[in-house]
Amino acid sequence: MGCTLLLAPVASANFIGPKAGGSPNANQISSLYHIILYIAAFVFVVVEGTLLYSVVKFRAKRVRHAAQIHGNTRLEVGWTVAAALILVAITVVTFVKLPSIITPPNSSAAISYQSASVNEPTPPNGKQLTICVTGRQFIWMYSYGAACDKHRWDAKLPYSYQQMVVPVHTTVVLVIQSIDVIHSWWVPALGGKVDAVPGYTTYTWFKALHTGLFHGQCAQLCGRQHAFMTAQVKVVAPGQYAAWLKQQGVAINAANDQVGTLRQMLTREGQL
Repeated sequence: MGCTLLLAPVASANFIGPKAGGSPNANQISSLYHIILYIAAFVFVVVEGTLLYSVVKFRAKRVRHAAQIHGNTRLEVGWTVAAALILVAITVVTFVKLPSIITPPNSSAAISYQSASVNEPTPPNGKQLTICVTGRQFIWMYSYGAACDKHRWDAKLPYSYQQMVVPVHTTVVLVIQSIDVIHSWWVPALGGKVDAVPGYTTYTWFKALHTGLFHGQCAQLCGRQHAFMTAQVKVVAPGQYAAWLKQQGVAINAANDQVGTLRQMLTREGQL
């Protein structure tokens, strides 16, 4: 058991920083993280270097006393101003990066399945793909279309479980909800994690920069099988996505017809 735990992979998204490369907002989050990390590393080296130098340089000796700097106004003002400047620099960089993290860009692909709705992150040209992400113990459900948060069943919208399929170079707005407990949708390479809270709706967005399969995980402890609540985003070409969406709709309708036929048969036999 102990050896198994030692061989378990680390929980970090990357070695010293968050994953990136899949979406512009993820890249901006990673960039901001690394800027702050480098500033913190510089401060750490300076402080620890000064401490080590002082320990060696001013160590107690029989014939010499350690230097006393208590009350050195110039030194105290200096490190206070330096700390304030570091905080100002971090604040400025954060506010410079924040708009590109919050505000989605235009879709690059010429898509015909765009949808826009009020109170969601909206690209400047209003062209986006809306997908509802619904968390439940212990799986994610994805519904495709602007009315997915209110009329997904009435509109007979296509849906999928665990794996989301999206077109490349398209701004995807996610409408995130939960039907039982708090979950958290997180695919590190595509952006920050967002909580799915029962009774509330939260939003986020991403724009996949290349095709491929991106892996994620529910990032909020939600029950005994939390570890199995994985998330996948499959990014494909726009034409391939349109074909998949059509095929998914046909498959769902066929399955619904089979269920309807079975229900009628069981009703006739008195089993329902």
